[in-house]
Amino acid sequence: MKFSLRPTEGAFYDYFSRAADNLVRGTALLTELALPGADVQSISERLTEVEHDSDQITHEIYNKINTTFVTPFDREDIYRLGSQLDDVMDHLEAVGSLLYLYGLTKLPALPREMHELVDVLDQQAKLTAGAMPRLRVMKDLRAYWIECNRLENEGDRAYRMLLVRLFSGEYDALTVLKMKEVADELEAACDAFEHVANTVETIAVKES
Repeated sequence: MKFSLRPTEGAFYDYFSRAADNLVRGTALLTELALPGADVQSISERLTEVEHDSDQITHEIYNKINTTFVTPFDREDIYRLGSQLDDVMDHLEAVGSLLYLYGLTKLPALPREMHELVDVLDQQAKLTAGAMPRLRVMKDLRAYWIECNRLENEGDRAYRMLLVRLFSGEYDALTVLKMKEVADELEAACDAFEHVANTVETIAVKES
């Protein structure tokens, strides 16, 4: 039988689960933001509120690290995972803010590829939220990081096709510049989800 000197105190796991649940809220708001007739200002403001909540969770994680003598796993990994979950939320909030501030939702329709990227992010968010509670027992996590990597590749494909669409001449130059910035944030969010999955894989390997 394998024995561990690690504590079973579960505050860190609760923080990670809360942070991941916020990502699901964030991608749901992005999906809503992209719908015709959406109250863009209201949705953007709610997305900012979720981002502020995520910031607070991240601060709580850092404070907990500094006041806990023995942590469930490496302090650096706890710090990294908390920071990376917050990074995802920052990118999601940036997408919402840019869509609102640039007035892009006033276009007849956002590019199909942009909707595809948001759908990938929503899948990654739900996958991540489902994985975080399993950190407590370090079981059944492999499928999570494999699928998250597959989704990131799918997001890369949609991002490349979105760039092709933007530079096809369909949009005026100023709109292209605005949508390119949004596209970059969407792609960065996909990458950030993969970074979270990579860190979970590192933690699982160390603790196995």
